[in-house]
Amino acid sequence: MSTWVKEDSVTFFQLFCIRVLKTGRIPQHIAFIMDGNRRYAKKRSVDTKLGHYRGFDKLSETLKWCLDLGVPEVTIYAFSIENFKRTKDEVDALMELAKDKFQKLLEEIEQINEWGVRVHVAGRISLLPPDLRKLVSQAMIATKDNNKLRLNIAYAYTARDEISRAASCLVDGVKNHHITPQDIDEELLTQAMDLAEPELLIRTSGEIRLSDFMLWQVSNTMLYFSDVLWPEYSIWNLLAAIIHFQRYAPPPKDEDDISPSKLEFLEQLNKDRWQILENYVNA
Repeated sequence: MSTWVKEDSVTFFQLFCIRVLKTGRIPQHIAFIMDGNRRYAKKRSVDTKLGHYRGFDKLSETLKWCLDLGVPEVTIYAFSIENFKRTKDEVDALMELAKDKFQKLLEEIEQINEWGVRVHVAGRISLLPPDLRKLVSQAMIATKDNNKLRLNIAYAYTARDEISRAASCLVDGVKNHHITPQDIDEELLTQAMDLAEPELLIRTSGEIRLSDFMLWQVSNTMLYFSDVLWPEYSIWNLLAAIIHFQRYAPPPKDEDDISPSKLEFLEQLNKDRWQILENYVNA
């Protein structure tokens, strides 16, 4: 069975190239739209399920590359809410893949914690089957203190749904007198989102669109589109994207100060979200 972080996935020469690139600016948050699993399966004349499993194998390699590069945050688009409209067989296979991999993560938890990987699942978790919800919640709770690499997995996710849920949180905050209508601004809505702004977004398979992914967050993000299918993605493709980022990315934005009342509201929102996960685990 494949692991979440694949060891020994770089050669000495590739590690040398990584070290050279690290003398320049490395993106602090990379997002991936991992597109092309189904086309890979068709190209290889294999079952679609195998294409998705190959896609996970590539993710485990990519996470090791990002650790070697010193990237502290990675976000992947794993499953859109729109994907529930696919055939029942494919949706069931994707749910089984997710259950298999999250169970594997919990079995490997000592290694995951040693790597310092924190798992955060962004999206409408309530849409997932109860057994998968429980595994996802357990994984998030078990890794919450890790701080070397934050892995955000957008699952049962669309950007429009994320924006609407964040807006609902602000409305509830006003109703409950935790914030005032005057507190609501662009920065507070940004902080209430599931996902933070990436510096670099990479999409594979030649598609040049965002597919309802992180629409709020990417206003200042460097976009990079690659023709390669996700299961065939290589470290050289990633390093090429990093070079492109180093040449053309806008300077990093300064972080805005946030008022104590807003900070208190966001801390309570975070506590509420953790409580929901605890409830899923204990259900």
